[in-house]
Amino acid sequence: MIRILLADDHALFRQGLRSLLEAEPDFRVIGEAKDGREALRHALEARPDVILMDIQMPGLDGVQATQEILREWPQAKVIMLTMYRQDAYVFEAVKTGARGYMLKDADAKELLKAIRRVQAGEVLLDAEMAEQIIQDFKSKNETVPKPHAELSDREVQILKLVAQGYTNLEIASELSLSEKTVRNRLSDIFQKLHLNNRTQAALYALREGLAESGEGE
Repeated sequence: MIRILLADDHALFRQGLRSLLEAEPDFRVIGEAKDGREALRHALEARPDVILMDIQMPGLDGVQATQEILREWPQAKVIMLTMYRQDAYVFEAVKTGARGYMLKDADAKELLKAIRRVQAGEVLLDAEMAEQIIQDFKSKNETVPKPHAELSDREVQILKLVAQGYTNLEIASELSLSEKTVRNRLSDIFQKLHLNNRTQAALYALREGLAESGEGE
């Protein structure tokens, strides 16, 4: 059962989403939030499997709420909901660690598939966004990920599997490692490449051609 939190300031939109999601036997909506403050509180209290987060909300907006949630709970799986693919707020949310974004006018089947993919550990991004984020790091003189030449062959394998949407447990099974070893190797990868989270790792792998958008589907 995939437990989902809905955060959107439009009640009718939330109701429509709830009806759509709860028609699926493996989905359950465990809470709703009408603004970022409520989303933050519900997320940290209920720890849902996936959070659907609107960007434009009163008070604390979706990006700020996502940043706060990930600061307290880095494993949170947030999908940003937006009207426009090139929304600058989406860009900032993904840099922070959101697992990706969905357009509000997306086909229902696409949304259901996206939720299942994110729950499985995948990141909903493409090579174009990966390129944009790397360039943004450079333009703002922020820490730019180092070349992956510093990684061992095993670390490159792990990084590629992260970009393909594998969870730590699945990576451990695939590579005949313990889950603890995978967590430790990921920490080493983040440190070597100057990355902050799993989303950035997936972006980096896409950017460097270690994986392709859509692998693992």
